[in-house]
Amino acid sequence: MVARTALMARIGGAARVTVVSASAGSGKSVLLRSWAGQAGVAGRTAWVSVRRDERVPQRFWLSVLDALRRTGPGSVLVGQLSAAPELDGWAVVERLLADLAPLDGPLWLVVDDVHELGLDALRQLELLMLRAPAGLRFVVASRHDVRLGLHRLRLEGELAELRTADLRFSVAEARELLVAAGVDLPEETVVLLHQRTEGWAAGLRLAALSLAGHADPARFVAEFSGSERTVAEYLLAEVLDRQSDQVRRLLLCTSVVERVNGELADLLTGDAGGERVLQDLADANAFVVALDGTRSWFRCHQLFAELLALELRRTAPDQITGLHRAASAWFAGHGYPVEAIRHAQAARDWTRAARLLADHWPTLYLDGHHTVVRDLLTGFPPAVRTADAELAAVAAADELVRGSAEIADQYLAIAGRRLPLVPDCRRDHARLVLGIAGLVLARQHGDLPRMSEQAHRLRATVAAHDALGPGLGPDLRTLVQICVDSTDYWSAHLLHLSGPGTGQPVDQAQPLAQRVGRPYLEFGSLAYQAASELWTSFDQAAEHGAQAVGLAELHGWADEQAAGVAYVVLGCVRALQGRLGEAESWIQRAERTVVAEAQPIVATALSFGRALLELGRGRNQAALTALHAAERPAGSLATPSLIAPITRAFRLQACLRLGDTAQAEKVLLECDDRDRGEPRIATAALRLAQGDPDAAAAELAPVLHGATRLIAPGLLTQAYLLEAMTRHSLNEGAAADRALEHALNRAERDGALFWFMLNPVPDLLNRHSRHCPSHYALITEIRARLTARELTAPVSGPEPLSASEMRILRYLPTNLTAPEIADQLSISRNTVKTHMRNLYAKLGTHRRAEAVTQARAFGLLAPPGRRH
Repeated sequence: MVARTALMARIGGAARVTVVSASAGSGKSVLLRSWAGQAGVAGRTAWVSVRRDERVPQRFWLSVLDALRRTGPGSVLVGQLSAAPELDGWAVVERLLADLAPLDGPLWLVVDDVHELGLDALRQLELLMLRAPAGLRFVVASRHDVRLGLHRLRLEGELAELRTADLRFSVAEARELLVAAGVDLPEETVVLLHQRTEGWAAGLRLAALSLAGHADPARFVAEFSGSERTVAEYLLAEVLDRQSDQVRRLLLCTSVVERVNGELADLLTGDAGGERVLQDLADANAFVVALDGTRSWFRCHQLFAELLALELRRTAPDQITGLHRAASAWFAGHGYPVEAIRHAQAARDWTRAARLLADHWPTLYLDGHHTVVRDLLTGFPPAVRTADAELAAVAAADELVRGSAEIADQYLAIAGRRLPLVPDCRRDHARLVLGIAGLVLARQHGDLPRMSEQAHRLRATVAAHDALGPGLGPDLRTLVQICVDSTDYWSAHLLHLSGPGTGQPVDQAQPLAQRVGRPYLEFGSLAYQAASELWTSFDQAAEHGAQAVGLAELHGWADEQAAGVAYVVLGCVRALQGRLGEAESWIQRAERTVVAEAQPIVATALSFGRALLELGRGRNQAALTALHAAERPAGSLATPSLIAPITRAFRLQACLRLGDTAQAEKVLLECDDRDRGEPRIATAALRLAQGDPDAAAAELAPVLHGATRLIAPGLLTQAYLLEAMTRHSLNEGAAADRALEHALNRAERDGALFWFMLNPVPDLLNRHSRHCPSHYALITEIRARLTARELTAPVSGPEPLSASEMRILRYLPTNLTAPEIADQLSISRNTVKTHMRNLYAKLGTHRRAEAVTQARAFGLLAPPGRRH
């Protein structure tokens, strides 16, 4: 049914012996029969299947002789031999060696289920292997390694081995097997079935047989397990029923844990020697797998583990709770808190589980295990989560990571009301967890007074606890310190203006993270340090952002909030440097990662980065859409973000790029502080567009003379560039050259070519390159960027949409999800997602709301109806 050509190529090669050793149902026999049926092999292969418990060597060797005589070479060389009392295996081996000595060309002897042979027959087969003529090759299949002296052959390079891992089906092979059985499943369902079976051939085949004609294949696959009748019957007969009572008891008692070692097995069974039994089971390919190189930890195959759990519920249901309690205590005592919590939950010991989670939450958080915390919280009934102050505080922190600030607030209120019920010995710990969550919530809301209040409470709680004596865990203390110290950074850099040195807490966080050995903490500090450096040093911002991304990719944190910050920083830096292809890649990664509800400040910066990218490309309408989007998350903040005036200034300039000076004037009226640097630069651009260079010069003068402050010093390059344009309009050539020289000097320092793309000045650049060749290379690069943009300039409208895309587009303004749209149109969800991706690409957008706005701007959708 499935041609496993890569595996067949490894069988019967140059090695004298090929061993295929894998668990029951791995497809050993089918694979070997497929190989033996190939042209050039079929007539030269002798096949012997050893019967179960075959302990009489004579019977085995007579089968070998008979099989060899049925091959082409064997029919000529191997003499016939009849059974006789005096005939033994050793004599047969000598006879075969003599008969096959003249063998010319390859001849293969396949012995299937060789593990069923007795010790004498194995020794005799080993002798034949070691002394066989060059042409005689051996292929043996076994459920576990057998004593054939194979280590000698391995050292001599005469042994080829295929193990359980080699025989596991790939996803593509699983799909091929299902199709051959007449079962056609969606790709995601095939992947799920592959995961459930771990590529086990028999499991896939049994699933295929059950799926044929099934009314709901997706549901069957989701529920497919070791308790499914055909799988259970197979595993019971072929594996569990063949074990001794001691082994059976160990398998059943340890089925409550996902992994087990000898000590834990002995605790759960009340026996001794568990490690030896586990190692023997792994050696026997009895669906037990070693998890480490020292072979101390083991697990069962997923389907086998499910069968064992079912069998334990059937035969000893009264023991299950006690086994989980014992496992919880063992894991907690040996430093495995996650497993300890899960087993306490399985035993429905909610108090113990809650204490363990509250105690270990700081460690899990600092190690970046947010998803683990979330999974553990879902293991508690809702009533338990709201009845325990510490658990409610942890739940609040988890909701903040998800971006559900409203639900987090509710959990914090519950935790506050329940706090007096917490035992005295745990109350400070509960207050600190509650305070950390409260501080993060205040930070997300941009609530400066509440941030200050929460930070003060945290310091006071730590001080009061220290006065009574040590006792706070080091991870909790570290987490409190980082949260309190970073409050200054958030309030200074992301919410309002402040003096120099405000990045100091973030600068200190990275060394602290390295000192305490917390890569996740270091990763976060690098990301936010990069954000603090965005407008002051592109090189440092890009370096720290790249370091944060490197840690994220190394540790699997690429979807974390801090990773989103790093992506935004790198996207903005590359856009400002005019490296638009790189910027697009980083901005797209950020758009897939940043959750606006969880990170409103970062979401604002992301939309601003998208606007920079689109302005650099000359896609001015798309840039304006992104700038409008940037203002939405900022509106949820209690204190205005410092990026708000920058965003408005760029919105005004996007209107100018679209030729809409009237709308630009309206945007100018929205600026609360017209005397700040950013509005002045934008106003200067507007006055220039209106043909009033004197007014533009008046707006720029305080900025260039340092009389007014810029939130983003990098904007000074644009101010000098606009000054050059202004002086050129006033026919003040020398002043224009001086201003352009300043702009080029700054651009050469930080690589920010964006301003020359936003305000092209080809005539000024040409003249300057003739009179001042020191900037020739930089000017050449600016010209190249502008030329590349002209060659890829967008057309006035979008690429025509197909009829299918138009059908999808009409549903985008609704509240229907993609799966619901698929149901409405009677098409697959993947088809809907494909059309949506195409729509976004054609409209030049990246989100659903932006696509709707853009489609309305192009007249593809009706304007929104008025609501009463």
